[in-house]
Formats: sequence, C-alpha cells, structure tokens
Amino acid sequence: MSHEQREEIKMKLGLPAVAASSDRSIEQIRAGFAAFMKTMRIPSGTLVSNTTLGGQRALIVERETDKRAGTILYFHGGSFLMGSPETGMALTASLVVRTGIRSISLDYRLAPEHPFPAAIEDCTAAYRELLEQGVDPASIVFAGDSAGGGLCITTCLKARSEGLPLPAAILTFSAGLDATRSGASVDTKNGIDPFFTRESFRASGGMYLADADPHQELLSPAVYANLTGFPPLLLQVGTNELLLDDSTRLAERARDAEVDVILDVTANVPHVFQGYNGVLEEADNALDRAALFIRQTIK
Repeated sequence: MSHEQREEIKMKLGLPAVAASSDRSIEQIRAGFAAFMKTMRIPSGTLVSNTTLGGQRALIVERETDKRAGTILYFHGGSFLMGSPETGMALTASLVVRTGIRSISLDYRLAPEHPFPAAIEDCTAAYRELLEQGVDPASIVFAGDSAGGGLCITTCLKARSEGLPLPAAILTFSAGLDATRSGASVDTKNGIDPFFTRESFRASGGMYLADADPHQELLSPAVYANLTGFPPLLLQVGTNELLLDDSTRLAERARDAEVDVILDVTANVPHVFQGYNGVLEEADNALDRAALFIRQTIK
C-alpha cells in the first residue's frame, strides 16, 4: 500500500509552483505556494490564536485537550521567499496533536524584500523574547521544514554567538543547509526530485543571498558550521531530494562535534514528505518518530 501511495503522489506533483522561477513575479510564486500548501491535510483537535514574538506575527497552535508543558518554536519553509505560519499548519498541527505541546510558528520576514540575514535575526529575536518571558530553554524545541529547517540550525548558531542558552533539541524536515549547493545530491537527484532543480535553487538563492557570500556558517552550516555544544538533533529527509546531502553532511559535522544526532532517511519520498500526513504512511510514521524525539528531549 505504501509503495502505491508514494507512486500516486509522484504522479500528481511535477515541478509545481513551490519552486522559484525567473519567469514569474514574487507575488505569483507566493500565491502558487500558498495554493499548493492548502492541499495538505491539517489534523483536527487544535486551537489556533494570534500573537507576536520578537516583533513578528506568529500563530500559537495548541491541542484542545491533554496539553503538555513545553514549546515547539516552528520556522516554516518556502525558500526564504514565501510561506507563512498558515502554509506550515499541516506540519505544526501534526506535531502538536502527537505531542500535546504547543507550537509557536513565526512569520519571519521574507526575501527579496528582506534578504539574508533578516530571517535569522527574526527567529533569534523570537527565541530571545521567549527566554525573556521566563520560558526555560530546556522546554523549547526548534523545529522547521526546508528553509525553516535551515533556520533551526542558523538561529541556534546565532543564539550561541550572542551568549544565549540553547534549546533542548532541534528537529528538521528536509532542511536547506548549504547555500553553496555543493552537495552531490544537487546533481545526482536532479530530475528525480519532483520539486526542485539546480536552476530553481539558483533563482531562489539569488533573491535570498543578495550580495552575501554563501561560504559562511549562517548560510551553509552543512559545510562551515562548528556544532560544538549543540543540543540533540533529529534530521529527517527523503532520498529523492536535491537537499538530501544537506542533512547527511550536517549529521557528519554533528557527529564529529560529539553532538547527539539522528539522521532519519526515508526512501523514495519527496521534499518535506511529512506534509502528506493522513495520505502517505511514511509521513505519519516520520511524524510519530519526530513526536517521540520531542517528548524525550523536552524537560
């Protein structure tokens, strides 16, 4: 059954509006991504409210009953150009329902209006405000998908550089961790990945980087980051992704830095396959593993 599910999803995808393109305006790119993400199933049983954190809008997602202490600080995906807490709702609600722990999903600033390092600054400011509110860092997990997965790592790097205590753990789904695009999978998975191509990465990367050099840890942590002292990591990724080696190489860096790391690779699934909860067995199984990781690491 699972093989059939995966093949059906692959047949439906093609190269959709989630990938940046030079022949479409940023407004068209964002609208296409929002429409695509509306097709994802959002689990029932949650309450959603608005808040602000670090000067940016955010959504609080909580389970209706049987709530558990802790905070999942969530950073949505979208190549740093698109997306919002609303587009990430299928993932945040899935984690909240499975753990009972609230999620705060941040609406960080987007490129090209706000290129690097605006998103990292917003995420760090949000984390700093949580700490200033008296939230114990041992009760916070960073989680995010795609670009948001990358922000989990770079926000942690930024927080460490500012002397802030680090969160209890980090969870990433198909994280973007290398703006140099030097991983072998960028080429070996080209034509296999149903979402991205090297060309689409070039378009989105140019808008996010502006004039910044990608050869630095806040843009390419899989290549340059010193992860010494990092909290435990769970890195989930699929084998059909151009971004596969972003996670595999970060896992190697974590191992070399004596950081607890779980590299969780699922075969023959697309980018952020966890979004297909309720449709793809691998998605629900991966979310179950992610929820277990969160419950085990939050104090």
